Amino acid sequence: MGAVAAGGFTAQAQTGTTDTSKLEKENQELRKRVDNLEQFLEKEGLKPSSSAAKADPPVSALSEITLSGFVSTSYFYDAASTKDGTPNGYLWNTHLNSFDINKVKLTLASPVVDKDKWDAAYRVSFIWGQDAPYVDTGSVHDAGFSWIREAYVELNIPIGTGLDVKAGELISLLNYESGDGGAANGNFSQGYQWFYTGNPPAGSVQLAYDFNDMFGIKLRLQNGLYSGPIASGEKTFVGGFYVQPDKKTSLAFLGWSGRQDFVEAYNLAGASFIGSRQLMESHNLTLATEFDYFRFSGFDPALDGLTGVGGMPVTTGAKSGDWWSIGAWLSADIVPKLGVTLRGEYLSDPTGFGTGYNSPLFPTALYSSGAGQELTSVTLTLDYKPVPTLKIQPEIRWNHTDNTLAFGYKKDQIIVGMGASYLF
Repeated sequence: MGAVAAGGFTAQAQTGTTDTSKLEKENQELRKRVDNLEQFLEKEGLKPSSSAAKADPPVSALSEITLSGFVSTSYFYDAASTKDGTPNGYLWNTHLNSFDINKVKLTLASPVVDKDKWDAAYRVSFIWGQDAPYVDTGSVHDAGFSWIREAYVELNIPIGTGLDVKAGELISLLNYESGDGGAANGNFSQGYQWFYTGNPPAGSVQLAYDFNDMFGIKLRLQNGLYSGPIASGEKTFVGGFYVQPDKKTSLAFLGWSGRQDFVEAYNLAGASFIGSRQLMESHNLTLATEFDYFRFSGFDPALDGLTGVGGMPVTTGAKSGDWWSIGAWLSADIVPKLGVTLRGEYLSDPTGFGTGYNSPLFPTALYSSGAGQELTSVTLTLDYKPVPTLKIQPEIRWNHTDNTLAFGYKKDQIIVGMGASYLF
């Protein structure tokens, strides 16, 4: 029995050795074939050489680039005047009773900077669509800047927690709402505060520093408040400090001052407060508010010696005054896929400078009349997300003015419709 068992074991071992040798021989042949194929691909330029593969790629930033953006579309009409397809004073949409592509945004960006070392980054956002002239850097005034929403380079200097430096076309520091509309906001349409108490993207240099998790500052020098990418000398300083006492509360205090050239030079100064507080975590019940104040002074020769609306004389081109606004947002998640946002805002512009001068939304007669307006708006929006990448936002909005010149000889608008945004 023992001899038979030993003989059987020896036979199995010999058979295993033979099979292993055969497999090794086949592997060597396959390896040669693979090597020959790789040499052929390298020779034809279809595969980088082994030495090149170890080196840095020609454009290393492309290996880490991120691509994101959104597409927004909508249909709205004015229930108070359904035949008015381009109503004064409504900026989102500018064309009613029409199926529209509001915005198509595409963003290319590098990874964020490392705060612990010298590091650099970049970000470029492009914008197309009906709303693009209101949010890009200068499609109306400056050739070559159409469809650019923002474009900047960023440098981190490893001082303390990291000094952040940005230079290029930067979006506004002002306003609670984002210029991306319904893709980023609880309301699909843009508020009057965003348009009249904010500013478009502008050529700027910015320094930002976080002292700790609760307190930080941003300081910016830019090409006027409304000059955009190019300015002929006018500059505006914008600065703010940001406080986050806890994870549910955010506060921002901002101020600005500088020169702005319209027909003639004007001095603009102002201040803003933006705050938000999460009241209930379970339904993400959040209350936010914004208050803005503007002061302007200067001289407009275009008004000197003219007669205003209604025969009222405009005896001097000297012009000065102020306007202010206040807004509030209340938002909550009703159920996991459905939320609601209520926005209310009020803007007081007694001279018409803030809403009537050089405005694409209201007639310049507001400014030349000297009467100005008081503008009120209330907007209710549902926010339905059947999937995380899609937002469907039915909305109703009421706009009211005390000056019939603003809305084309009527005081009220009731804008009804729906917007949809796909985010990628």
